[in-house]
Amino acid sequence: MSSSNVAVRLLYVLLGMILLGITHDGVSEADAPYLYVLGTAQDAGFPQAGCYQSHCMRGWNDADKRIFATSLAMIDTSKRKKYLFEATPNFPEQLYMLEQQAPASDGFSLEGIFITHAHMGHYSGLMYLGREVMGSEQVPVYLMPKMAHFIRNNGPWSQLVDLNNIVLMPLADKTSIIFDSFSITPFLVPHRDEFSETVGFLIQGNNKTALFIPDINKWSRWNKDIAEEIKKVDYALIDATFYGQGELPGRDMSKIPHPLVTETMTLLTRLPKVERNKVWFIHMNHTNPLLDTSSDETNFVESQGFNIARTGMRFPL
Repeated sequence: MSSSNVAVRLLYVLLGMILLGITHDGVSEADAPYLYVLGTAQDAGFPQAGCYQSHCMRGWNDADKRIFATSLAMIDTSKRKKYLFEATPNFPEQLYMLEQQAPASDGFSLEGIFITHAHMGHYSGLMYLGREVMGSEQVPVYLMPKMAHFIRNNGPWSQLVDLNNIVLMPLADKTSIIFDSFSITPFLVPHRDEFSETVGFLIQGNNKTALFIPDINKWSRWNKDIAEEIKKVDYALIDATFYGQGELPGRDMSKIPHPLVTETMTLLTRLPKVERNKVWFIHMNHTNPLLDTSSDETNFVESQGFNIARTGMRFPL
């Protein structure tokens, strides 16, 4: 690993240690659950298959610059339990990262996987739970109704159900699932829903709350005001698939059904800096310059009071 990447990773670890040491009402958060970032790229990861342009060659030529598809882990230290948000094509590597963070040898067990929708970067990693690989036993997979129907009625996913590799756990819009130290509430968001509905998640701990919306159409198509939703939480990890105009040559970026980062920043510019600091851009396409920690766009976003999620970051709850 290059010295610059080592320095960045160490910075994230130190940031996580500092955050986890914060107290709330006199109670240490060291044992509180926390979110752990396992990937920040769009479904296909970085570099993307078939891309040999200069921005992708950074990743092909240097393994340290490769970035996994967007996934979060929830780690409940006190209860020795761990959970995943999304099962990506990088599931093997991300499961290993989670094992390093919360090892089975220390009593941590994988208690569930939450899926937002039926696009490849969000559910395809479930295949590794099957008989050809892990042969898992009854791993709870939390799904909305259409997503559950898709898994149950389409191979090879249906085999995971038939062989009890996974157990489908029902989710409902705006209905919370209560765990020992936190709760998770799915909520519907507009997106390309060819095979399933799409949700974001509100993740609430005893001390802090996070909003996770990796995929959504333009904010104007949602029945909520993203600025107001940000005010209600401590962290907002939101869709940053594309940065801005000109990112995809020959395409009118305004017609692509994702909120451009530039559009989101303009929409939220009226918020005070303390609110903008809650925003962590995530789910970045291989073309997005925010994947490059040293790009001008990265520096500009951060200068405006926003943040960019990076692998290895922790968010205490």
